[in-house]
Amino acid sequence: MKTKNPLFLYAGLLLAAVISGCASVPMASLDEDARAKTFAVREGKSNIYVYRNESFGGAIPLTVALDGKVAGQTGPQTYFLFEVEPGPHEVSSIAENTSTLRLDTAAGKSYYVWQEVKMGMWMARSQLQQVDEATGKKGVAECKRAQASF
Repeated sequence: MKTKNPLFLYAGLLLAAVISGCASVPMASLDEDARAKTFAVREGKSNIYVYRNESFGGAIPLTVALDGKVAGQTGPQTYFLFEVEPGPHEVSSIAENTSTLRLDTAAGKSYYVWQEVKMGMWMARSQLQQVDEATGKKGVAECKRAQASF
């Protein structure tokens, strides 16, 4: 069967490539990933895990910032670990929208933030949600650690 307009064929191939592709982001070493997954918190510090454990929107990297500083981007099944001073912090996910979550961290505790990918009008959107420890640890365990720029 011959197609009258090859543009439909090319558009279909492009769409398939985008849907099946995965974003590539700088990754931390396997040792750093394993250390982070012990979930140990250094004395006098707090840990903030930001994870993206879904494949939806896999071709789209999403930018993450902590306290106004861009840390880098997540891809599917990746996470960041931020070791911070206890106190107020702001995590942002920057896509078509900017989703912001404020945390007031305490020494010796870990906080888990799920970065959910959503459909947008022109590109992907995101939403940050704080989750409980059991959900967060399970989500982080499904991911590999991305390398933060700081």
